[in-house]
Amino acid sequence: MDDPTATVLALLGLAALAAGFVDAVVGGGGLIQLPALLLGMPSASTVQILATNKIASISGTSASAATYYRRIRPDPRTFLPLMALAFLGSAAGAAVASQIPREAFEPIVLVALVVVGGYVLVKPELGERTALRFQGRRHLVAAMATGLVIGFYDGALGPGTGSFFVITLVGLMGYSFLEASAKAKLANWATNLAAILVLAPQGAVVWKVAVVMAVCNILGGYVGARTAVSRGARFVRVFFILVVSAFVVTLAWDVFELW
Repeated sequence: MDDPTATVLALLGLAALAAGFVDAVVGGGGLIQLPALLLGMPSASTVQILATNKIASISGTSASAATYYRRIRPDPRTFLPLMALAFLGSAAGAAVASQIPREAFEPIVLVALVVVGGYVLVKPELGERTALRFQGRRHLVAAMATGLVIGFYDGALGPGTGSFFVITLVGLMGYSFLEASAKAKLANWATNLAAILVLAPQGAVVWKVAVVMAVCNILGGYVGARTAVSRGARFVRVFFILVVSAFVVTLAWDVFELW
């Protein structure tokens, strides 16, 4: 692929900064970062785009996950099995990532986001507080299934993973948006790590781009996590709806070639 210019690197850094903030609050930062990489590195392969994106993403996710863990103290009985199965699912997804054409990304994500956003809108009370729907073994199974399915998606495609973790933890398991965001960050860290372990040995990471975006993503992730914790679940829900709506409009225009 062509060597990116300083201007391209700067723009990718700004995209990573915004993605880190959004990802820390509600997830879905990849829906900013991944399209930016596709535009900024048009000659890169699918695997190069995904691998570079994962290096930047795990950097910001590490910062936001650490902030959430210190301030929210999520229950390890949920987030540990969630992380473990998310790791395995992501590794499996990353193994087949090279078989997925670039043009398949946006329609899949668009449909998923429309469903997610619509579900949150029609249930205004969703995620205001934690009211668990499962206990004991059923809770464990739900957490593991969530990790495995969304983890596979993250390894294979990636954009919107954090949002899918959040809405599943809220809608299926009954967590508040704030608690779901904390657990989603930990699970998303595991999926990023698994994908990197599969993709990096293939020499797929474009390190010049990855390092710049990683630094910016860390800053965005730190600020985003602190903002979400200080503002609470209601802020996270409103921000979630705004972000998903913006992504749906952007992807719809792109998919239907209206730009």
